[in-house]
Amino acid sequence: MKLPVMPPVSPMLSKSVRSIPPDASYEPKWDGFRSICFRDGGDVELGSRNERPLTRYFPELVAAAVAELPKRCVIDGEIVIATSNGLDFEALQQRIHPAESRVRMLAENTPAAFVAFDLLALGDDDYTARPFSDRRAVLVDALRDVGPSFHVTPATTDPATAQRWFDEFEGAGLDGVIAKPLTIAYQPDKRVMFKIKHERTADCVVAGYRVHKSGDGAIGSLLLGLYKGDGTLASVGVIGAFPMATRRKLFDELQPLIVPFDEHPWNWAAHFAGERTPRKNEGSRWNAGKDLSFVPLRPERVVEVRYDHMEGERFRHTAQFNRWRPDRDPVSCTYEQLDQPTSFNLNEIVPGLC
Repeated sequence: MKLPVMPPVSPMLSKSVRSIPPDASYEPKWDGFRSICFRDGGDVELGSRNERPLTRYFPELVAAAVAELPKRCVIDGEIVIATSNGLDFEALQQRIHPAESRVRMLAENTPAAFVAFDLLALGDDDYTARPFSDRRAVLVDALRDVGPSFHVTPATTDPATAQRWFDEFEGAGLDGVIAKPLTIAYQPDKRVMFKIKHERTADCVVAGYRVHKSGDGAIGSLLLGLYKGDGTLASVGVIGAFPMATRRKLFDELQPLIVPFDEHPWNWAAHFAGERTPRKNEGSRWNAGKDLSFVPLRPERVVEVRYDHMEGERFRHTAQFNRWRPDRDPVSCTYEQLDQPTSFNLNEIVPGLC
């Protein structure tokens, strides 16, 4: 492979802002795996945000890149799995698997797509120093007739349209809007773009904790639950960003609430197949050596958290601590309090995506 921009390249990043800024190019914020695609003839590499290649996990995109993209190019975008019900991030996570046979099976059963939103190189030309407005124009022209696996994200310079996308597209699984100043060069690993994400609050039950990696005497993260309509307590996510003094204080405060697993709603000995609850010695998909076992607590304490959106029954990203709610009855912490975005068809955002 010999391109004007060679792998690995860290993607250009964004920083959070609360409202849509003026004088920018606006795009939907896709919820998938960020990737830079390098193609030089028959050689294709799919980079990732941490610069570790995703190539082996998406053989269908490697083949599609050879069939659909310009012969020599470097394109920034997002790998997604699109369905009639919106983006499926959980299915996308399943694609990261060590067994080649399973990778091939999933590539056939849940094929991924690539949504392009920036251009780093085309042919012998390096575009990274050029303003985004130029890169966008060349990207649209170069990928005008691509598909069915590669697509170009829609973009607008109209803030009102961007606000409408922010309000409507969440129903298709997108999680906000990206704003790119028209004059910026491509700056790897620099937060020079802006992201506007949905932010909501929910009152959750604290159902357990994990010990901090430093050892005993401090909380690593709190496990959160919400009650379903049938009265069962579902695991919805975690919060973990606390100062060390708070971690130690919480550890002491929560000791009286510790219960045996056979007295806890998430007793895995009584689980039925497919139930989403934390499991003893369950490993992390991203870090096989990480111990995700937890200390069970009586579900008595209620905490208000901030979150952006849901992925199925769980928070898509780690929730953020807002405040304790001693005034709330734990059994009142149900899914009914959560906003339910109006469904939206992905094909109305990018025709032919699913």
